[in-house]
Amino acid sequence: MNRWNKDGQHVIYTAESRALCALELLAHTNGVVPAGNYKTMVIEIPETEIKELSVEELPKNWKSVKAYPQLQRIGARWYEEGKQLLLRVPSALIPTEFNYVINTKHPAFKNVSIASLESFFWDYRL
Repeated sequence: MNRWNKDGQHVIYTAESRALCALELLAHTNGVVPAGNYKTMVIEIPETEIKELSVEELPKNWKSVKAYPQLQRIGARWYEEGKQLLLRVPSALIPTEFNYVINTKHPAFKNVSIASLESFFWDYRL
């Protein structure tokens, strides 16, 4: 189940840093270090208008799974309106850091490009 979109809405979840991306992945795999070779995809996004959501705009329980239906409605509305390519949302793990949701149906999506692919090393202590 996705936090910020409903089924059938094609989005890409990204993080503002490699560290946050790794933490989000660990959280979504129940703390089990993913097996296999991983890559970090660094993407370039053209200057674009961003819809930003602050913690103050979200339901009080926004970090919980119980809030998913409300958050999906917020994300679905942004997706359907199609005004912005990016939705900036606070991370439920570190609310002062941000994840970005990319609307693949937005006209500017065609200008998103892969800048580089980097090997990602999972530290054995994780």
